[in-house]
Amino acid sequence: MATTAIVALAAGLTACSPGGSPSTDGKGGPADPKSATGTVTVWLMEDAQKNWPDLVQRVNDEFAHKYPNVTLRLSYQGWADKVTRLDKAIAEGNAPDVVELGNTETMKYVLSGALAPVERSSFDNADSWIKALANTCTYQDKLWCVPYYAGARVAVYNSAAFQAATGSADFPRTEDELRSALDRVADKNKADKTYSALYLPGPYWYAAMSYVSAYGGAIARFDGSGNWHGTLSDPKSVQGISHFVELVRKYNKGDLAVNELNQYEAMARGHAAAFYGNGYEAASVVAPVTGDPNLKDAVKVATMPGPGGKPLPTFIGGSDLAVTAKSQSAALAADWIRMFTSTKSQQALADKDILPNNLTQLNPLKSKPATAAAANAVPDAWFTPLAPGWGAIEKQKILPDMLTAILKNNKPVDQAAKEADAAIDQLINKAG
Repeated sequence: MATTAIVALAAGLTACSPGGSPSTDGKGGPADPKSATGTVTVWLMEDAQKNWPDLVQRVNDEFAHKYPNVTLRLSYQGWADKVTRLDKAIAEGNAPDVVELGNTETMKYVLSGALAPVERSSFDNADSWIKALANTCTYQDKLWCVPYYAGARVAVYNSAAFQAATGSADFPRTEDELRSALDRVADKNKADKTYSALYLPGPYWYAAMSYVSAYGGAIARFDGSGNWHGTLSDPKSVQGISHFVELVRKYNKGDLAVNELNQYEAMARGHAAAFYGNGYEAASVVAPVTGDPNLKDAVKVATMPGPGGKPLPTFIGGSDLAVTAKSQSAALAADWIRMFTSTKSQQALADKDILPNNLTQLNPLKSKPATAAAANAVPDAWFTPLAPGWGAIEKQKILPDMLTAILKNNKPVDQAAKEADAAIDQLINKAG
């Protein structure tokens, strides 16, 4: 029986990793696993603890069997304060060896020198990684993290509500058809003044930027002089923002200043017929604790139609796994990531309807009802600017604040977009 100590820590506990990296086996792993010693500290986000703890346990057991004299310390982190905690741990010299990063967070840590490069060819399916996800780990021809899983937004809807109002339980395929259906759903439920035919939160910038992308606009662009600059006030971007704002004002009857973090609750409580979210949010609607299990047969997912008769472009969400730069057990840390992102591990995610990191294992999900909408949206997805200051732009909530100014304070779209561009230009080219 393996003797590796696997210690599940509270989210607040971190550990420094003693012991040097051993010689490698040619793929980055230690040449003699049985004699390897030291500690590997892993920070995973709480999503893994809630949704695929069996995968985490299997990989930890595999690691323990291979490295019987290495201690593995695992802690789960929350999205709300992970960045703050990680920054503090890095500054104090006790960063974890392995850290999960949201794919919009990676560039900040690459540019600050906080991550160690890894060898792409040593990881399973590297030749078929989803390009947009792999791009979040790539800088100056080096790989600084490993794609973990992908995410794409879809329409989540109450098919029974659509059936009752329109005579069809199917979600419309074009936006013109969707608007017509939403109008009928709204009329059917007009007695409930809080009922949203489409619950589309005002500060929901991921959704707003999907409409910007649909019109050919962008948050920012890289110019010929080697700098990024905000482009939200460009005509195509303004058109997309205006389209989003129109939908919010017409169909969302909730507080327009509330973000999308708990949007599934509106449907679970019977106050929404549809919303635009991650596929897994459908499960939250019908979960015993967070939602209403009675809606299990009614809640479905579908492709969200966008302008011009095409599907709405989706943000490519997801997570990456990285080895921190000052890890004293870098080879061991990389091997844990190798196990956690192996073909077998990715299949475990796919079996739970989580989008895997590669196109090979993603393809079967394109024809599976529960995952088809999200899986088919991935190849044409958009992403945030891979710019030095993007993390600061997110932290300062420039995009949500722009949308709130428009929807709550009635600021003209072009004026709010111009002010957002000015704020973006102050931050986007500065590594922070």
